[in-house]
Amino acid sequence: MTGKVSEFSEHRGLGDITADDSTIYPFHCTQIADGTRAIAIGARVEFDIVPGPLGRWEAAAIKPES
Repeated sequence: MTGKVSEFSEHRGLGDITADDSTIYPFHCTQIADGTRAIAIGARVEFDIVPGPLGRWEAAAIKPES
């Protein structure tokens, strides 16, 4: 899937990605594929969705859109 980072707190390590279909998926910084644990708000990204520990869908394998 593709979308853009709509929120990210480097202090908490949590953020949200708004997919191109307007669905919002939360993510944890450990899901950023390059291992940096930081990403800019507004960055266009590609990602997978996976079931999270709280029973909701979350973004994973987040990387810059190619």
